Amino acid sequence: MSSNAAPPTSQHGQAGPFPPGAEFAAAAVAGADRYEASAEDRLAYWADQARDALSWDADFDQTLDWSEAPFAKWFVNGQLNAAYNCVDRHVEAGHGERAALLFEGEPGDARRITYSELAQEVARAANAFESLGVGKGDRVAIYMPLIPETIISMLACARIGALHSVVFGGFSADALRSRVDDAEAKLVITADGSYRRGRPTMLKPNVDEALSEPGHSVEHVLVVRRNGEELSLTPERDLWWDETVPHQSAEHTYAPHDSEHPLFILYTSGTTGRPKGILHTTGGYLAQTAVTTRDSFDLRPESDVYWCTADVGWVTGHSYLVYGPLANGATQVIYEGTPDTPHKARMWEIVAKYGVTQLYTAPTLIRTCMKWGRELPDGYDLSSLRVLGTVGEAINPEAWLWFRDVIGANNGPGQPPKKEPAPIVDTWWQTETGGHMIAPLPGVTHTKPGSAQAPVPGIDIGIVDEMGEPVGNGESGFLVIRQPWPAMLRGIWRDPERYRETYWSRFGTDLYFAGDGARYDEDGDIWLMGRVDDVMNVSGHRLSTTEIESSLVAHAKVAEAAVVGAKDATTGEAVVAFVMLSDDAAGDPEAVEAELRDHVRSDIGAIAKPRNVLVVPELPKTRSGKIMRRLLKNVANGDDVGDSSTLSDPSVMIQIAEDMRAQHAQ
Repeated sequence: MSSNAAPPTSQHGQAGPFPPGAEFAAAAVAGADRYEASAEDRLAYWADQARDALSWDADFDQTLDWSEAPFAKWFVNGQLNAAYNCVDRHVEAGHGERAALLFEGEPGDARRITYSELAQEVARAANAFESLGVGKGDRVAIYMPLIPETIISMLACARIGALHSVVFGGFSADALRSRVDDAEAKLVITADGSYRRGRPTMLKPNVDEALSEPGHSVEHVLVVRRNGEELSLTPERDLWWDETVPHQSAEHTYAPHDSEHPLFILYTSGTTGRPKGILHTTGGYLAQTAVTTRDSFDLRPESDVYWCTADVGWVTGHSYLVYGPLANGATQVIYEGTPDTPHKARMWEIVAKYGVTQLYTAPTLIRTCMKWGRELPDGYDLSSLRVLGTVGEAINPEAWLWFRDVIGANNGPGQPPKKEPAPIVDTWWQTETGGHMIAPLPGVTHTKPGSAQAPVPGIDIGIVDEMGEPVGNGESGFLVIRQPWPAMLRGIWRDPERYRETYWSRFGTDLYFAGDGARYDEDGDIWLMGRVDDVMNVSGHRLSTTEIESSLVAHAKVAEAAVVGAKDATTGEAVVAFVMLSDDAAGDPEAVEAELRDHVRSDIGAIAKPRNVLVVPELPKTRSGKIMRRLLKNVANGDDVGDSSTLSDPSVMIQIAEDMRAQHAQ
């Protein structure tokens, strides 16, 4: 959205900013004093918040050690246990019968797991993992659907001090193997499969394929029965969860871990094509996710029912589905399936069924619901919703207003809209940041459709120009983080130089470069403008263009490939590939294009499958051989080609533009 674009209006003719509702503001969990306290003394603020939000076995004696920048240590010499903070302490406080997880399976099966029950299940799993030789510092790969055992496994790893590495269940066997090898995982936890759009899907066969070649570090595979599909177990390596975990003791003595003890590795796409193992540690990560879950969502654990629709395979699932809500003792919904199964109103049906009070979801899903029509949510009582959140990408103002007016103001079928629509918390953060960095504070901020607005209390964000100098209101530039923050990544797994080069080289160790462009509006609020590197953001998932190009070139029919991200009304960005075929490639062009799209899906995962594959006679290259992806991105977006004078053959772009227009016309 350009700075001079006319602002959209709500169904009531309003364009924003929208002030907080008076009733909401009067009773908000967090007030303007958060900003005042953090501005007065940022480190003292985080120390107070960490002690207030978490239980420490040993108090820390230094809030931040930045002496080895860009490697930080937060809450130095403090000791705690993440699983104890997420489960046991709530039972000890008398909340054992409070529901921790309200599981809704896609077929309609449901489970209610209390904090007491969760504590017992985590203890059993921790004992089982230790019986399989997993100990402190070992790595465990979790390749699972969104079912309770997935969360139990993560917490059990945290309890014993093993690092979990959750791999999204939509990734291929090769993608799983690369992550298993990089982390040197000792144990893999998976399921026979799951359910997707009304049909059973398989996971265990992908694990078998991933481990079919020797040289891996995996000693055992623990398999949860979910959909009952037939599969084979490898003797001595594979074990059924229900034959291993339930027989363990429900008592387990946890060990306190140093605040900087590694908690998990989460792999994200990198610009080199090789996934990066983002490393997060215990104390700082847990403190920031707990505090921002409480404050960003105005969370009241004693009465709220929270629902984050993300999968645990992504960082949102780690921070705002597992650790943040459970550290606060919240009751939350977890849903296994897709939002259109068995019908397109399933999401609203779940909100109404459980009385969801906070709904945290992605702009892609909001735009999809807009396409399906407001008559679907209008058919359900969504009056329980108090706070709405968006995550994964910048939300366009039209979707923001629809979310506010159709979902946030819904008072039930036939009822007038709420006098105070639920506030929207548009959040910006990354896998690397661990927790919210920019977001409105509900009850305090006057919200603007499409703007993430302001850094959360205790976070120092800026926008700078090419030279690293701050820009003013009304100007755009590069989004940077100016001071270390508690939940920041502690590096890239076993690759400290890549960490420095990726995040701290553009402007030096004084500024973390997030990779996003942003601008200030005239009021000083922040508007995100998307990635400035070659990592795409598809439905909130970061994908490397290089990784997809490598997959395409690995196909026998492809000689060269260039991949760009193109604007997409539903997913934010979409993958568009331009390929040159090898001389001996044969077949109908449409069939070849379909074959290549399916190849990427199989090789990397469905999320990386190109929306368009265009077979081209040549790729646009400079005289030095550099592919001009900027020109291809213009064509993919339907824009003018732009200046092609630096190409060795400018006519190439003319042909590509004509072919792209012809493909779109089909």
